[in-house]
Amino acid sequence: MADLDPLFLWRRFLTLPNESRTKTLAVAFLVSAVCAVMVTAATVMLRPIQAQNRAAEQQARLEALIAAVPGISELVAQSGGDALSTVVIDLDAGTAAKDVTPETLSAALAEPANWTTLPAADDIAGIGSRPDYAQIYLLREGETVSLAILPIVGTGYNGRIQALLAVRGDMRTLAGLAVTEQAETPGLGARITEPLWQQSFAGKSIADDTGAVRFAVARGKAGGEHEVDGITGATRTGNAITRMVQFWAGPKGYGPLMAAIRRGEF
Repeated sequence: MADLDPLFLWRRFLTLPNESRTKTLAVAFLVSAVCAVMVTAATVMLRPIQAQNRAAEQQARLEALIAAVPGISELVAQSGGDALSTVVIDLDAGTAAKDVTPETLSAALAEPANWTTLPAADDIAGIGSRPDYAQIYLLREGETVSLAILPIVGTGYNGRIQALLAVRGDMRTLAGLAVTEQAETPGLGARITEPLWQQSFAGKSIADDTGAVRFAVARGKAGGEHEVDGITGATRTGNAITRMVQFWAGPKGYGPLMAAIRRGEF
C-alpha cells in the first residue's frame, strides 16, 4: 500500500535524477498546468474590468463620432443635452431588436447567422453581407424623433469607408455626414473628410415625395436638392458615397426603420 501513498510517490519522484526523461516531462506538465490555472483565474477575475474598459472606450468613441456630425452638439444642447438615446434595431423589421442590446451587440454580430449575404444586384454599396442588427442614435423632441444618426459603410476606391449619416425626423432631409474611416487617395478622395464638404449634406433631400431614394454626389456642381457637389478628381469616391447612402437608405438598409419613423411608430 506504501506504493500508493501520495507522499511516498512524491518523494520517490523527487529522488529521480534531474536528467530523467520522466522527471523532465512531469515537471513540464506541472508547470504548464499551474500556468494554465493562473491564466484562467486572471481571465475570470479581470473580465468585469475588461468589460467596463470596453464600455468606456465604446462610449468615448461614440461621443467623438457624434460630435463630428455638423451641428449635432447644438442640436443636443437645444434638447437639454440628454435626449440622445442609443437603440439596437432589427434592420429587416425596422423595429427595436428584442433580444440584442448595445452591450450584447458585438457578441450577436460574431455569429454568422446574424448576417445576411447580399445578392450582387442588391449590394450596391459593395459590402458583401449586411448585419441583421445595427446600433443607431436618436434625438427626440417629446415622443417624436427629430434626428436619427445612422452608421453606414461601403467600399470606396481604395477600401472601406465608414460614416455616420444624420437624418432629420422627416427621414428625407439630411442634417449632415461624418466620415469616420476611409483609405481614399490623399488630396483627392480623402477630401471626403473635409468638414466643409461634409457640411454640404445639411438640408439635402435623401428621397423624393414618393419615398424613392434620389441622393447622389454630383460629378461637378450639385444640380438639385438631392445632390451635393462632387470632389474634383475623385469621381469614384463620390460614386461610392452615392451608393452607400442609397443602399443604407433603401429597403435592404434602414429603409424599413425610416418608414416606421415617418409613420410615427418608432
